[in-house]
Amino acid sequence: MGTSPDNTQMLKAQAFKALHERQGIFVIPNPWDAGSAKMLAGLGFEALATTSAGLAFSLGKSDGEGAITREETLENARVIVNSTHLPVSADLENGYGDDPEACAETILLAAAAGLVGGSIEDATGRPEDPIYQFELSVERVKAAVKAARSLPFPFTLTARAENLLHGRHDLKDTIRRLEAFADAGADVLFAPGINTAMEIEAVVKAVAPRPVNVVLVPGVSDFSLEQLAALGVKRLSLGSALARTAYGAFLNGAEEIRREGTFNFNMGSVPYSKINDLLR
Repeated sequence: MGTSPDNTQMLKAQAFKALHERQGIFVIPNPWDAGSAKMLAGLGFEALATTSAGLAFSLGKSDGEGAITREETLENARVIVNSTHLPVSADLENGYGDDPEACAETILLAAAAGLVGGSIEDATGRPEDPIYQFELSVERVKAAVKAARSLPFPFTLTARAENLLHGRHDLKDTIRRLEAFADAGADVLFAPGINTAMEIEAVVKAVAPRPVNVVLVPGVSDFSLEQLAALGVKRLSLGSALARTAYGAFLNGAEEIRREGTFNFNMGSVPYSKINDLLR
């Protein structure tokens, strides 16, 4: 099963693929709506990725608990895709189903929404049993890869090993999974939660020459882009960091008003004209 992309989607897909093949590291920031996407494009970023947390927060829901549907995710992605000229990849969570077939269907629907990349993770969404068994995890990635390869443009598939985000601090098993995902044909490998030079170097070495994505988490933020590049990282995503920064300023301002009855928060706000110009 495939879909016919327009020339714009093909060009975006080729540009996104090229970012992973050139020398050096690149940052892929994570907008949560059209406005944040347009501002990031206006600042000169070369590609965007959606954030499940940023979307959940904007809809008044919690993240990581299955509260966001596939339809909501893809509609948000479609809005972001249509708001800029940049290639967009999506956080597709666990493919919105346990079976490999669900992962495959999600990839095809993502492509139909205008996306040129997306990630599939091995987290179940069930706190009592948070990570899929190894064999099923690999089969799910294989199905996603097969769906991606059926498309008439190069859809960049990222495979995520989620152990470290769910209290399973087992780097050996995490690397085993990433190696298997790479062997299954994933284009980019990602273990959210790795945050030391030793862990990052171990993951990069294990899946080389496939590119590795690292997300901004405590520990990673202590590195510069130059240092991450020296460790072999190809792509740095920001996850919910920008959304949390925006909501943090909002909450701090609202709390100051309620608590103090003052408005000092407004002294640090971005000028109206700057935002307006970025969105014009």
